[in-house]
Amino acid sequence: MTDTPKSSEAKRLATLKEYDVLDTPPEEAFDRITRLAQSALRMPISLISLVDENRQWFKSRQGLDMPETSREVSFCAHAIQRDPPFLVPNALLDERFCNNPLVVGEPHIRFYAGVPLKMKDGSNIGTLCVVDTKPAELTETEMSILSDLARLVVDELELRQLATTDSLTGALTRRSFEKDLDAELERAKRYKHNAALILLDVDHLAGVNETFGHGAGDAVLRKVAAVSRQALRTVDVFGRIDGDKFAILLPETGKDGALNVVERLHHEIKSGPASQGNSLIASTASFGVTVIAETDRTGHGMMKRAGDALRQAKSAGVAKIIFKDADDSLSEVA
Repeated sequence: MTDTPKSSEAKRLATLKEYDVLDTPPEEAFDRITRLAQSALRMPISLISLVDENRQWFKSRQGLDMPETSREVSFCAHAIQRDPPFLVPNALLDERFCNNPLVVGEPHIRFYAGVPLKMKDGSNIGTLCVVDTKPAELTETEMSILSDLARLVVDELELRQLATTDSLTGALTRRSFEKDLDAELERAKRYKHNAALILLDVDHLAGVNETFGHGAGDAVLRKVAAVSRQALRTVDVFGRIDGDKFAILLPETGKDGALNVVERLHHEIKSGPASQGNSLIASTASFGVTVIAETDRTGHGMMKRAGDALRQAKSAGVAKIIFKDADDSLSEVA
């Protein structure tokens, strides 16, 4: 049976989500590739663009300030519809793009070349592309270079998916953490044990990156991870589930035990600044906490409740702790 365009797009979006890369922080492995593309092809702009349902988001960008655009104006949304490289020598002369806001306004795109990021299941989840503000062409050799670099992006994404630990902090990746969470919930339900989940979000990490640089932000994340591991038991499970978010699974632990761990983490993170060069960078964290519910069959319910509590904590201010019970009631702890 042949896939319809709608089913193919649903599959493509599902594949994109599986790689768990959208809205993650900049990473040197990807920035190195876009710098090479920019330099080797002598282009002012080079991007790794991931095409989501309603937007294109840039995992890495050189020569462009905006972190994303709407999918509607995306050249890359056209590029992913085909496997060969997609070329636009002069956007002003192309009826598909001549009135595009990115052409008539900033960044005034004229030339575009994009190679789809084709994953192992055949889905094109985005592109490696180069852009110029004047009409241009690429030689066959230059197109080969761009295609080879796009393959490196795919290889890096595939390696990330295979990894079980986060290279920066040593914590489990989100995929590995959620797998362990599901396994522990199955065990807890079978033996009628309790379990608690903590989500931890480093406060104002973006401000640290902007003020001191990404190296300082990485130092803060490593410090938070180290402090967290020191406060946990060997049976506890610790993962990094997003750029500035960590998750902690506490087997055979109820509300009081979980809140005791959170209070200790809250104090240790606040009192132990990270060191970056000659600077000491203070940090705090906000927490969302929950415990297993009778209706939980997988970790999804716990992750949602803890996520709701964390969002409430973030909206309440800095270094807040919110507990969300199995009945969905919220309470502020600190």
